[in-house]
Amino acid sequence: ESDTASEISFQFNKHKKTPSIGSHSSDMASVSSVSGSVLSVYSGDFGSVDAQGTVEFALDYDEKNREFQIHVSQCKDLAVVDEKKGRSDPYVKTYLLPDKARMGKRKTSVKKRTVNPIYNEVLRYKIEKMVLLIQKLNLSVWHNDPLGRNSFLGEIEVDLASWDWSNRKLNWYMLKPRSLSAINGVDHRGVMNLSIKYVPPGSLGPKNPPSGEVHIWIKDVKDLLQLRPSGVDSFVKCYVLPDTSKKSYQKTRVIKRDTNPVFNHTIVYDGFHTEDLKDACVELTVWDHEKLTNHFLGGIRLGLGTGLSYGISVDWMDSTQEEVAFWQEMMSAANEWIDGLLPLRSL
Repeated sequence: ESDTASEISFQFNKHKKTPSIGSHSSDMASVSSVSGSVLSVYSGDFGSVDAQGTVEFALDYDEKNREFQIHVSQCKDLAVVDEKKGRSDPYVKTYLLPDKARMGKRKTSVKKRTVNPIYNEVLRYKIEKMVLLIQKLNLSVWHNDPLGRNSFLGEIEVDLASWDWSNRKLNWYMLKPRSLSAINGVDHRGVMNLSIKYVPPGSLGPKNPPSGEVHIWIKDVKDLLQLRPSGVDSFVKCYVLPDTSKKSYQKTRVIKRDTNPVFNHTIVYDGFHTEDLKDACVELTVWDHEKLTNHFLGGIRLGLGTGLSYGISVDWMDSTQEEVAFWQEMMSAANEWIDGLLPLRSL
């Protein structure tokens, strides 16, 4: 049924509050530093201003330096955010979609007290032309608030596959309201097909198994973000939180050039008491493998989603309703495989 079967002990001292569980934040720095940047394009939007006005910009690709360049010239007739003072402090922000975290955002400077800001700035992305052509450019205008309560002023989205690259001139574009998918928070990262099973201690005979076991069968993932023309080279990481030691860490093999990878990989964690299921969380994350660094694609967290682990508040106990229901079904059906198809999220 599986290409690999791994058995790992679930070990940590749940009574030692500071060193073992508290060290989670540093152990997970590699995940949190990436997933923390995988925020919505519209994160921090506190305004309810209607989009209006225009933005002037030009696009170019520097073949010699392999660099995508966005020349942001100016905006006109932007919405007024602070009506009492009759002011807006606008700046322009860009992302390359679908994976906002991969290339990151770029921003112009903030121009204060104007609805007709002039920037004349170039935002740059180091990226191969072939990869660029499967991206979309999201260019949005924002009002900068000193307290971080920024207001969305309008956006434009450009499909770079159909862009006329001979057009290097500055052109005006009408700023549009947010797209319906963005307003609804749609951030499709793919879905994971998996099964899980809990085997209580002694349930298969005297001292068999000697401790409880959680079995995780990662079958396949569908509709991953395509980061390059050839597809994506993906693998899955697994931890049982709060244990982030090397003993807890497991991963699948890398499936190359496939946005619908089949892993068929089984992991077994032992050392579980039944009561541990209320405080533990299985974190499965999907990554794109590259030589220098791996890129986070999405993940799921299986647990009760209480926000607490052994009485301590933790940010990773944040399972969605679907994930909680999946975990609860496993807890209530000992020794039975529970099948699930769960959407990946940005964690």
